Amino acid sequence: MSERLDVRKTYKLLINGAFPRSESGRSYEVTSFAGEFLANVAQGSRKDLRDAVVAARAAQAKWWGATAYNRGQVVYRLAEMAESRRDELAEHVELCEGVKTREAQAIVSRSIDRIVWYAGWTDKIAQVFGGSNPVAGPFFNFSVPVPSGVVAVIADQDSSLQGFVDTVLAPICVGNTVVAIPSERRPTPAVLLGEMTATSDFPGGVLNIVTGLSDELAPTLAAHEDVDGIDLGGLTPATASELAAVASGSIKRVLRDRPDPAASLRRLRAFVETSTVWHTIGQ
Repeated sequence: MSERLDVRKTYKLLINGAFPRSESGRSYEVTSFAGEFLANVAQGSRKDLRDAVVAARAAQAKWWGATAYNRGQVVYRLAEMAESRRDELAEHVELCEGVKTREAQAIVSRSIDRIVWYAGWTDKIAQVFGGSNPVAGPFFNFSVPVPSGVVAVIADQDSSLQGFVDTVLAPICVGNTVVAIPSERRPTPAVLLGEMTATSDFPGGVLNIVTGLSDELAPTLAAHEDVDGIDLGGLTPATASELAAVASGSIKRVLRDRPDPAASLRRLRAFVETSTVWHTIGQ
């Protein structure tokens, strides 16, 4: 009997709820922290990014139009799916980051806890970031937080899972849709989490993941005129400053550093606008 060959998985992109290969047909090898072959991963192109932005724009109104409670349920469902596949996630974190098994499991636990934390914020944003304002006249005046729209994220290049969760879930829970570039060298935990959105009730286009070379992909997102905000925290300070200047050409909101997880309200606020609403007081 001939020896059976293993079926090697090529990790795909996530665009509009589907898992396509890159339109260019390219892929690249990802190695473990120890330098051993880990997986082939789709190498996204500028065309893939443009498709992802189109999908994110189409999904944003529906995502924001859902009730805050419903958005929280959807995000919480992602935590449930991650919990059910925690061993697989921990295995990839261990291989990608070169940590011990116990530390990898702790990273996965913290990541899942963060997803639950963000799920709990969806129906609290209005109270914390909004409010009523005193005015001189027979009117009600309210400050209402609204999402920026489509947010591009260049995730932490060193943290394969926990950093990705923080950068992606923060804008999503406040009503934005996201196009994310995960860690170039350690993308597989983020891609696995993306796969779980298929069974987490996430509408197609709310989260889009394009793997590939960050130096090649990030400038496209910074210059894209239909992207409303960009998180450059996963890049070096010099590169982030350069792309922030590029992003200013289309008047994007820009987050250039990595807020401390203990100060996560800053990340939540990064891609929220304030809308002022006036209403007459009835007699």
